[in-house]
Amino acid sequence: MKIYFVNPPFKWEYGKFSRESRSPAVAKSGVLYYPLWLIYAAAYAEKMGYDVSFLDAPAKALDFEKSLKIIDSNVCGTEGKCLFVLDTSTPSIYSDADFARKLKEKYPEAFVYLVGTHPSSTPDETLTSFPWIDGIARKEFDFTVSKLGAVLGRYFENTLSIDILETDMSKLSGISYRSRLNGKIMHNKNALYITDLDEIPLAAEFIKKHLDYRDYFFAAAEYPEIQIFTGRGCPCRCNFCVYPQTMHGHQYRLRSPENVVKEFQYIADHFPDVKEIVIEDDTFTINKKRVSDICNLLIESGLNKRFKWLCNARVNTLDLDTMKLMKKAGCRLVIPGIESGTQEILDNIKKGTTIEQVREYIRNTKKAGLLVHACYMVGNQGETRETMQKTLELALELNTDTAQFFPLIPYPGTEAYEWAKSHGYIKAGYAEYCREDGTHNTVLELPELTSEDMVSFCNDARKKYYLRPRYILHRLWAGLRDPNDLKRSLKAFGKFKKYLFR
Repeated sequence: MKIYFVNPPFKWEYGKFSRESRSPAVAKSGVLYYPLWLIYAAAYAEKMGYDVSFLDAPAKALDFEKSLKIIDSNVCGTEGKCLFVLDTSTPSIYSDADFARKLKEKYPEAFVYLVGTHPSSTPDETLTSFPWIDGIARKEFDFTVSKLGAVLGRYFENTLSIDILETDMSKLSGISYRSRLNGKIMHNKNALYITDLDEIPLAAEFIKKHLDYRDYFFAAAEYPEIQIFTGRGCPCRCNFCVYPQTMHGHQYRLRSPENVVKEFQYIADHFPDVKEIVIEDDTFTINKKRVSDICNLLIESGLNKRFKWLCNARVNTLDLDTMKLMKKAGCRLVIPGIESGTQEILDNIKKGTTIEQVREYIRNTKKAGLLVHACYMVGNQGETRETMQKTLELALELNTDTAQFFPLIPYPGTEAYEWAKSHGYIKAGYAEYCREDGTHNTVLELPELTSEDMVSFCNDARKKYYLRPRYILHRLWAGLRDPNDLKRSLKAFGKFKKYLFR
């Protein structure tokens, strides 16, 4: 049974569209995330014995024609009796659906299945809007893809009648699909979240076999890098954060420390030029004991001398001692979501942090020798020109190694989307979530702020932040001390400068 996993082409004329980023777009700094959720599902399917093919079209900037040609060369049989699993995102959903239509026209017997945050949040809307789509995954799909493949495999081999196929399909949890008997849209019960994450193969093993790691770039990391997840879900309730609300839930489920360090060792053994590992958990540092266990294993194995690594780390989850241990274990940089310089807005978005915690966190990172990439956003409930200015003032005060400024992008399935939609603040459709060139857009129009106000503020904030003489001297000094850091900065700046000076 063939399962073909596809990260479809989109905006290839303008760069590499990063679909599995938390804010999918052609990033101004050239960032391209690994399609990790698709990778994990494919790796598990391969483990279960399926014939797996994998195409990451954005990684090679492929268009529709080239992508379809590659798929044609690998599809099992002229009838294409296989399962196509297509990753999606909100800004690319119409293009993704169109690509799926072309697959369905060429291989009418195939089962075309959409995964990702968008269809997971809009199952009925997606299947109604695109009648050529056979099914979609809701929430985590690693196991459900393989279970669906087992049912379809028997049907394609003519060991199941269509009536039995329908019966078996109705028993598959975590999917919505279109009946092949009557075309009716069916929504099965939710699947349970995966708790034994060690059961899923290492992403690095699959990357080694099926992808080219040099295609991917993370501006905050030294190049080349590999991204991994060590856990899923997030116990925090930030109202804008898309993956916990649409895919993985709020229970933080963990890989064992031994399993995580095993992947570090695999990367050391098989990727001799990889310089950094990016831990992509929504917040890696929630469980400080587990962080300490991983750090101690990295130190004991000597892997702390082989790799640098970075992680997402909330400002209320780390103390100075843990930061120092992380630094000793090879951690170079942490990424906190600071979001706003106004406490009322932090409370409105359920951030669960305070401005004083932010300041203490930054003081501690400097004591521990950790760099910080700070994330700021504007456009949340309560935002005004004055509160945006307070956010910029806080960013300049904290003076972290790097910073990003974005308007709120409310994705379907999040509380932020429901808030914005219920107040009539969303003034554009899914296709407008990105600009024509694939870069981020805002679809919000607030009572006191237009979308252009917020975009202009973010553009001006970047200029004020990065073009300060103090900051430029800091980057040059950091580059003199660490040539790899200089290379990383120059690579990101080369992509980013046309937006910075626009």
